[in-house]
Amino acid sequence: MRGNFQKYKHRPWFRTFRRFCGQLILPFIIFQFIRTMFLPTVFDVLLLSFFIVIAITIYFEII
Repeated sequence: MRGNFQKYKHRPWFRTFRRFCGQLILPFIIFQFIRTMFLPTVFDVLLLSFFIVIAITIYFEII
């Protein structure tokens, strides 16, 4: 009894988009972290935490 085995879970355009976002998310996190250190607002902290969650999901391939 075999389940549905697919070599790739997502479509090619989505994998390309995920790789593209994976390259850009780290500079965004660094910039937002520096900005949050100098001028901390609630929006900056929430945006930084949102970027970190996105980076974790991309690097651990959760989505």
